[in-house]
Amino acid sequence: MMGQIGPWQIVLIAVLVILVFGAKRLPDTARSLGKSLRILKSETAAMKNDGGKTDADASTAPSADTAAPRTIQAAPGDIESSRPVDEPRRTSQG
Repeated sequence: MMGQIGPWQIVLIAVLVILVFGAKRLPDTARSLGKSLRILKSETAAMKNDGGKTDADASTAPSADTAAPRTIQAAPGDIESSRPVDEPRRTSQG
């Protein structure tokens, strides 16, 4: 019984959250948490896509100077919080 959460415990946790954050700040807090999670999700997806490239793929890809800069948007249609992404540059150590 130690690891199970019942309905009364959930109600108690919800009341404590409302008391700590206040009813007016909860929507803003949830909205900013959602934006942060969307950014994190897009960043991890971009890292997975970039990690899958091989040296053969990199040689046929257009150079970073000619490609358009990528931007990350926090929400669809939200252009105020979008920011350009600095692409890593390949350097040879040899």
